[in-house]
Amino acid sequence: MQGKDKALNLVLVSVHGLIRSHDLELGRDADTGGQTLYVVELTRALARCPEVASVELLTRRVEDADLSDDYACEIEALGDGARIVRIEAGPPGYISKEALWDYLDEFADNALEFLRASDSVPDVIHSHYADGGYVGARLAGLLGVPQVHTGHSLGRIKRRRLLARGVSASEIEDRYNMARRIEAEEDTLAVAERVITSTHQEIEEQYEAYDHYQPERMRVIPPGTNMARFKPPQGNEADSPITAEVNRFLRQPHKPIVLALSRPDPRKNIETLLTAYGESEALQSMANLVVVAGNRDDIEEMDEGAQEVLKSLLLIIDRYDLYGRIALPKHHNWQDVPLLYRLAASSGGVFINPALTEPFGLTLIESAASGLPVVATEDGGPIDILANCRNGLLIDPLDTQAIADALIRMLSDSEAWSNMAANGIAGVREHYSWEAHAHRYLAMLRPVIQRTETPARRPTLRRASVYHDRAIFTDLDQNLLGDPTALKVLIDVLRENRKCAAFGIATGRSLKSVLKVMKTYGIPAPDVLITSGGTAIYYAPKLTADTVWPKHIDYQWTPQVVRRVLTGLPGLQLQPRSEQSLFKISYYIDPAEAPSIDELNSMLHQQGVTANVIMSFGQFLDILPVRASKGFALRHVLERWGIALEKTLVAGGSGADEDMMRGNTLAVVVGHRHHEELSQLTDIERIYFSRQAYAAGILEALDHYDFFDSCMLPEDARAESQ
Repeated sequence: MQGKDKALNLVLVSVHGLIRSHDLELGRDADTGGQTLYVVELTRALARCPEVASVELLTRRVEDADLSDDYACEIEALGDGARIVRIEAGPPGYISKEALWDYLDEFADNALEFLRASDSVPDVIHSHYADGGYVGARLAGLLGVPQVHTGHSLGRIKRRRLLARGVSASEIEDRYNMARRIEAEEDTLAVAERVITSTHQEIEEQYEAYDHYQPERMRVIPPGTNMARFKPPQGNEADSPITAEVNRFLRQPHKPIVLALSRPDPRKNIETLLTAYGESEALQSMANLVVVAGNRDDIEEMDEGAQEVLKSLLLIIDRYDLYGRIALPKHHNWQDVPLLYRLAASSGGVFINPALTEPFGLTLIESAASGLPVVATEDGGPIDILANCRNGLLIDPLDTQAIADALIRMLSDSEAWSNMAANGIAGVREHYSWEAHAHRYLAMLRPVIQRTETPARRPTLRRASVYHDRAIFTDLDQNLLGDPTALKVLIDVLRENRKCAAFGIATGRSLKSVLKVMKTYGIPAPDVLITSGGTAIYYAPKLTADTVWPKHIDYQWTPQVVRRVLTGLPGLQLQPRSEQSLFKISYYIDPAEAPSIDELNSMLHQQGVTANVIMSFGQFLDILPVRASKGFALRHVLERWGIALEKTLVAGGSGADEDMMRGNTLAVVVGHRHHEELSQLTDIERIYFSRQAYAAGILEALDHYDFFDSCMLPEDARAESQ
């Protein structure tokens, strides 16, 4: 295409929120976040391209006395042939995106009228979020042009996060119109010729949950970065207030800085970083560690998850006597973040992201643009970012030695450090600037518009229910390990049926331990992880912690009394600190020397303690709150998900699995169980003892119960067929 007269006319649809050309009110509410910034920056970046004639960003017109008059202006220029077009829909005032669903058809009709009154039909409709997808599908269909879609966030994933936070399923439907949103997302995915995502992991772990999952149509184009804000050191970093705040912690503030920046969230894995630093005298001699973990006035006033993380950090600092070598500032603001990157870069330091899981990795791009080399978790987005920028090293986030070695290696070689710093700046400019984003976007778009590339289509079948209607839960060690061949078959079966059947792992291991084992054996992330014997619950895809469960199981829990009663008893030895948690006290037990389980319970009762005392594998003893166990946690998850016990298959192999298997669940004891710990269950009708071991035993049970079809006891299935 030569000249603006033959160039592309593009239409973007982003219905909700507050969108204008200047001073975006980011963070005003849940609807004025990253999406509004993204669509404005994308509109401007595309308009600057010579092959683009015009870009129109359609959003909702808002006339509200509490808001700026800017949002009532029907047309607002963005420059270079770009403009914001505000469409009437619903009441004039500002309303949340959840309240917009009844007005989207009106928005679509008014937008269609506006576009048809224009001089030319757009070459493509690019919709954003579920509501934009709903509108975009109608506009594209009526105008006969292709639709491109960016989800930004997905209803199925958000529902899991809301359930984890304690919002009931009925409240989610009432407040968020979730089923309606998911239906709109499914319809959009069915017709969109391209879906743009930020990472490959987003495709594989989030969109795969949808019936109209078509990865052949999906393209990874990461969002652009503001390179005017994130830039290499300017020479004035030492004069900033945040520098003074950091330096007050440090005895030798001129050392290189290892910088970590994240929320105080267990998934960010900051404790492992501090442990790696504390265990390495060489690393301590080379660099200071600066950990910026949110803002706080008083740790006791923070939510429980943040409290636990920060208290753990303080204990690690004390354990390794890291005073004077680590900074843990209490406050920072958004303007300090670029300065922190530049401060670390000017010191010759390194940025580290040790998160257990990292879907994208925006901080890695920001640090790279600032000339700061990185060490990052070998999960998700960092893999793509470091491959493009060649400015750092990937590490196993659970391996403290690997973390320390990577940091020492990068801090020890000044020439390599300089090369990585330069590579990062160039890599961001090439792959993660808005100019680069627009270039890749248009390259993706041309064959779609010119019809030189037929969009791939695969047969899809909508499920009968919007959500999962059955579930499979299994222990880890006795069931999934031991037979790699059968495990691979089971994984394939679970993948094939993941849209109807949720998959969960329930284990006595800690979160970090189970993630390490899953990685070693190639076990994909389940929909839910029940860890530490049923005292912690995490949901995919971001390991979102269930915040309701800890409050529920804290009932009458007195761990200090438990420790006092059991300390010094023969045959009991505390397990390592890594296997202890707020709600689990774990011992090694020698049954030949230790009191029996009944005797231990009696001792605890005499001191006013009611707890769950669980022995497994003949050598492990866990003391849990009375409301905590694998079985209790399983039932909590199923109740929140709305899945019947009768449609849940539970696979176990040790005594710790017993209460998961009793009751109305379908259950299987795999052939390779630990001795006879579950032999007392042989006469229970709903518990099947498989002949085969490990994963093969689970596959045998799936056939026995006809799990993916009738999903019932064989006798019931025969009766129903007669």
